[in-house]
Amino acid sequence: MSVLEMKVPSPGESITEVEIATWLVKDGDYVEKDQPIAEVDSDKATLELPAEQSGIITLKAEEGDVVQVGQVVCLIDMDAARPEGGAPAAEAPKTEDAPKAAEPAKQEAPKPAAPVAAPQTYATGAPSPAAKKILDEKGMAAGQVSGTGRDGRITKTDAELAAVPALGGSPMTATGARTTTTTKLSVLRRKIAQRLVSVKNETAMLTTFNEVDMSEIFRLRKLYKEEFAQKHGVGLGFMSFFTKAVTRALQMYPDVNASIDGDFKINYDFCDISIAVSGPKGLMVPVLRNAENMSFSGVEANIKDLATKVRDGKITVDEMTGGTFTITNGGTFGSMLSTPIINPPQSAILGMHNIIQRPVAVDGQVVIRPMMYVAMSYDHRIIDGKESVGFLVAVKEGIDNPVEILMGGDERKGLGL
Repeated sequence: MSVLEMKVPSPGESITEVEIATWLVKDGDYVEKDQPIAEVDSDKATLELPAEQSGIITLKAEEGDVVQVGQVVCLIDMDAARPEGGAPAAEAPKTEDAPKAAEPAKQEAPKPAAPVAAPQTYATGAPSPAAKKILDEKGMAAGQVSGTGRDGRITKTDAELAAVPALGGSPMTATGARTTTTTKLSVLRRKIAQRLVSVKNETAMLTTFNEVDMSEIFRLRKLYKEEFAQKHGVGLGFMSFFTKAVTRALQMYPDVNASIDGDFKINYDFCDISIAVSGPKGLMVPVLRNAENMSFSGVEANIKDLATKVRDGKITVDEMTGGTFTITNGGTFGSMLSTPIINPPQSAILGMHNIIQRPVAVDGQVVIRPMMYVAMSYDHRIIDGKESVGFLVAVKEGIDNPVEILMGGDERKGLGL
């Protein structure tokens, strides 16, 4: 008998363990070569585990188990014949067990639930004047308190000791479902939580704010969006403008494009921009490598490709490793203002927000403009206030006046048209 031991492959450098998030097959199923059989979570991404050969599979790990890279997680019997019709070999016995599993539930069903609106131990005695005052202050009815006085009378002490019902109604009046669900956090979510807490504890994080006028970007998108899409095959979005504005500002303020390593500061002469993307498994930050050299269409095409991979669960660890600065857009979810948390080991992050038509003063006149608040969180250990404010002002300049600042004065040429 030829049995293949399937081991956990290495998802990437520095990753030594993964968690079995979901088995996509059952013990005893027949699997085809390259068929996805499991999803595994690392501290950076969720990846699919494909079958290395065809055959009957035997699982050696449970969902939720943390396994080491190189550990055997399943066996595949390569000599086993494919079941007729491709049906899994382990499903047949389940039909006989189903009625037996249902019998205990039938025996318990007739037991009626006790009515919640009829407390059995509460007294019917009236409260004393002092007790009534206390109950009124607590917002409680006399029927909710058990009296210890003569004939069940509610004393002052009874009222003082009475517990105030929880907000939303007391157990006497609650009639809706009150169930809870407990699930284990994935390795990815736990790692994100650890990193966020460590950032708050280990950095001197501050946030500075500004606002940008999106009028010119609105004009350019309206004027050129169809021609841009026809020529480049991608839409002209907001993110390309912000990425170009950020890479320009990073070159003007190099300490924002740096990180701390112990007692040393590392400055990068390239701009690898991490773009926060919301996916089924949580927030991912794929990286645009050397974004300072990308055109508007190049930024849009790369972001589209990476975002699709995140949402389809196809993103790799290498595509999310590194990054010297992060851009996150909470505005897509309606956020007006926030203080984004730095993505370690980076030293700064830019937060975009929703766009609102607001009255602003322009040349002494009040006009309505599409405005956005922007926020930059930074590590004050290596970035001073002057650099942080100057950086954000440089980003604002690029967004307020993209033709002159980002396109060299020629909007068609700047967009590659």
